[in-house]
Amino acid sequence: MHCSYAHQVAATAGRYYAGRVDLVLLEIDPARLDVPVLDEPSATGELFPHVYGTIPRRAVVAEHAYGPAPDGTFPDPPFR
Repeated sequence: MHCSYAHQVAATAGRYYAGRVDLVLLEIDPARLDVPVLDEPSATGELFPHVYGTIPRRAVVAEHAYGPAPDGTFPDPPFR
């Protein structure tokens, strides 16, 4: 599982999951987590959320099938 903020989803999918058509986005409400979420920098310095522990089902507020457009790029997610 790779956590990203909504504005990072398309770029992350393109970077790590190019060619995949079977992705599922889980929309997580951090207020429903019992574990810390820390913003940590990637190799480029961009901050990404890291969940340190189990993500309980109650924290998942929506699930979205997510695949690339016909040109292979990933669209923005269906949420913000």
